[in-house]
Amino acid sequence: MSIIQGEKLQKVLARAGVGSRREMEKYIDANRVSVNGKVAKLGDRVEETDLIRVDGHSVKIEEKADRICRVIMYNKPEGELSTRKDPEGRRTVFDRLPRIDGDRWIAVGRLDVNTSGLMLFTNDGELANRLMHPSYEVEREYSARVFGEVTNETVKNLLRGVELEDGPAKFTTVTPMGGEGVNRWFNVTLNEGRNREVRRLWQSQDAEVSRLIRIRYGKLELDKRVPQGGWMEYDLETVNYLRKTVKLGRETQTKLSVMPEKRKDKRAKINQIRKAVKKHNQRVKPTKRK
Repeated sequence: MSIIQGEKLQKVLARAGVGSRREMEKYIDANRVSVNGKVAKLGDRVEETDLIRVDGHSVKIEEKADRICRVIMYNKPEGELSTRKDPEGRRTVFDRLPRIDGDRWIAVGRLDVNTSGLMLFTNDGELANRLMHPSYEVEREYSARVFGEVTNETVKNLLRGVELEDGPAKFTTVTPMGGEGVNRWFNVTLNEGRNREVRRLWQSQDAEVSRLIRIRYGKLELDKRVPQGGWMEYDLETVNYLRKTVKLGRETQTKLSVMPEKRKDKRAKINQIRKAVKKHNQRVKPTKRK
């Protein structure tokens, strides 16, 4: 199965695993992509015979059937950046992920440095792009510790919607989860993932988020057995749930065993993850806070 004639450049690059479609659009805008020796422009379409380069490196354009779609869950600790590399040498979420030969992991959205919890990574750029795109309204849930007075009117405002600097925003649900005084916990949900959106929504009501954890993406919940800094690959059923959610075709292959896991095997896997996290923490010096 070859590239569809005249397929959009950013879509081809995303499928090749260079990055999400949104990232590829930024690359093209920044003149980092060329086609047959000419600087590419947004809107360009390519054929399977075209020579495509990103930052001077040629990109192997694979047929759609050549890549097995994979997705992993990562339990992000506070203090890690959601970028691939940091010029200051600080820790990033990509430091602990497993290597995949001839491919790369693409983050499904970001969490800011002071936010922890569930992050998804995939090697399928089109899947990543759709999961992030607001038009698919994939629900995210966060657990937030909020400092400040939160009244019934505060909650109504957050559900009704407020105007942020980048447009209107709102929570779809706000659920009190306990706490004392001016430090209280709330679970909140929303259907998009703009930069620091949860924190900015609370700030609009004169309240500050002192701790923030993403606990769910779609129906996928943060597996509390996986320690912070640990990752776990999803099975074929879960991968296809995500693909169906954003109207992509089913995946038929997986790198994991298709045999049902026994309880002792699950325990062994979690223990293996914990050992790997401990070993990595001993090898890497903690990031100094500025």
